[in-house]
Amino acid sequence: MSGSTLLSFTLLAVSTVVRADYFSKDPLVGKVVPYDQIPYQVMTDTDDPRGFQTGYNICNSTTENQDSLCQTMFVNHIDDFCLWAPGPPNSTIADTEGDVVAWCSKKGHGTRIIPDGAITGLQFIKTPSYIQIAGTINQAMLNIAGEYGGELDSGGQDGEGNPMGGLVYSNNFKSNNGNNASFQQAQHWSFFIGANQFCGKVCDSTGSNPQGLCQNIYDRLGCEYNAPNTASEGVFESCDGDDMTPVGTYVVDGQTSVYHQPAESVDIGVIPYTATPAPSSNCVPFTSAAIFTDAAGVTAASGASASASATPAPSGSGAGASGGSASGGGSAATKTSAKNSGSGTGSGAPAPTGSGGASAIGVSSGAIAIALFALFA
Repeated sequence: MSGSTLLSFTLLAVSTVVRADYFSKDPLVGKVVPYDQIPYQVMTDTDDPRGFQTGYNICNSTTENQDSLCQTMFVNHIDDFCLWAPGPPNSTIADTEGDVVAWCSKKGHGTRIIPDGAITGLQFIKTPSYIQIAGTINQAMLNIAGEYGGELDSGGQDGEGNPMGGLVYSNNFKSNNGNNASFQQAQHWSFFIGANQFCGKVCDSTGSNPQGLCQNIYDRLGCEYNAPNTASEGVFESCDGDDMTPVGTYVVDGQTSVYHQPAESVDIGVIPYTATPAPSSNCVPFTSAAIFTDAAGVTAASGASASASATPAPSGSGAGASGGSASGGGSAATKTSAKNSGSGTGSGAPAPTGSGGASAIGVSSGAIAIALFALFA
């Protein structure tokens, strides 16, 4: 891990210190929100000094445009997933983490659509307990500026999540039993985006240790430790995988230990273990064109403002988004052939293999200015 990357995580930590005096009485991670009971906004706190939810959770055809402020997202299949990214162009994650919105690969969720060419590599892994995505991006096409990025998760410095009030669902958990029309909420999730890379995990609440596997207290360690992967630019694949060891837990000479991220004011120093991707198999290669069929004609914003976003039409049935199509199944490191276990996309031409992996991501130094201003105001 480079020195500049470690410094970037230190800067991220400073922005969270000033919020330590407040924690929500009704934290996001504890909210159980069935898909057919999604409220207009899930955040209910009225005294949070950080502010309030800026987007909305009821998303449908009236909100599906490139100015949408939808904060309900999905991680379903390789051709049907979303990322958190800023609304206004040329924004840093440090400045917008509480307000980011959903950008999805497929229409039907009431969100912004990931522009054509924005995703330049993608690894989708389904394990018994979570779904992991990782890859490379042209981050400017998702309104991300700056050299660094940061973590977006269901915790947040005050329990309200980043984005505040963000909801995540999947129709591809074990608890869905293969039903693409049934969306299950992921209460524990964590994403990193920046430095032209991204990664994320969404945990099945009925699976093994969702809090530990989708931990959100290791924000300074990035993708390298939170979602170890072998994603590579130019490679698009869907795999099966084993559950990773919970973040921070490692074994040396048969003895299990837990690494604790140091306080924000302390240099992160030497991390006592090296994270490695969990075993994977049955990887199915795809072409980008086979995955991003709804991205055709969608281009990056040019000076667009989030203030022009639509407001959702009334809906009594929650998000109102249609179910996504299934795509390939599979697992990670080895590119073995496997049958496509779903419908909606073909495997396309085999993609070139690669190693690499989306690695750790930091945060903009703009966080320092924000933190110091709040601390001494």
